Amino acid sequence: MKKILITGANSYIGTSLEKWVAQWTNEYQVDTIETRNGEWQGKDFSLYDVVFHVAGIAHVSTDPKMEDLYYQVNRDLTIEIAKKAKSEGVKQFIFMSSIIVYGDSTSSKRVITRDTIPTPSNFYGNSKLQAEEGIKPLETEHFKIVIIRPPMIYGKGSKGNYPRIAALAKRTPIFPDIDNERSMLHIDNLCEFLKRMIDYEESGVFFPQNKEYVKTSEMVRLIGASHGRKIRLIKLFNPIINLMFGVEIVNKVFGNLIYEQSISNYYRVDYQIRTFRESIEMTESKSLK
Repeated sequence: MKKILITGANSYIGTSLEKWVAQWTNEYQVDTIETRNGEWQGKDFSLYDVVFHVAGIAHVSTDPKMEDLYYQVNRDLTIEIAKKAKSEGVKQFIFMSSIIVYGDSTSSKRVITRDTIPTPSNFYGNSKLQAEEGIKPLETEHFKIVIIRPPMIYGKGSKGNYPRIAALAKRTPIFPDIDNERSMLHIDNLCEFLKRMIDYEESGVFFPQNKEYVKTSEMVRLIGASHGRKIRLIKLFNPIINLMFGVEIVNKVFGNLIYEQSISNYYRVDYQIRTFRESIEMTESKSLK
């Protein structure tokens, strides 16, 4: 049985993984711990095979007053917890980084390969990258480190950009038909990937994503259709939107940012168990499946 400690109690990803592996009650034991109050410092990590570190500040802020907090939580806390895990005999440390270490999406097609050098454009991305750099030297044959750089994660109950886009899709009769491509990752695909990382005691840097790239307008159309709404995709506003690239909200909604598909393949097993269409239908359904 694998014993897993998840840092970040009540986090969306942590809670989702806990529910996912609960399907195999004889194979996994999961505990969670809060990190905000320092409770983790008194926790006996030696009881666990794996520490899954998902605690952190997950949204992007441009407020300079927040910068120190980002580094304290996303970088310093990660390194401290990894050091404690290593010193107490944990075998594997899994860190949730982000595609944000490569910077923002762009108006033109942008493909990230395994050789692409991270160039964070804000202190959120930089704090994640510095956390990666801080924990890598801790790795040994007996203390394996997994760094995961996921694209936008979505699913029922998720936060961030997806629910905002979904809310718009439930109201608007029209939507701009911009030809963009985004890598995305449904929560079930992520949880299955994490399960496999634990099963095979992996180490290294990984780039999980859905099998299909996503065009924002097509995603909006599918969300609308799942609620019985027909959304008309139009190109009338495209010239205006193209002129507005550089504005944060425009970049987030219509920008391009994809991983080359080959770097997301996992040679041992297929973790991409949900198609994009299926994932939208599941996310927008009235009840969890």
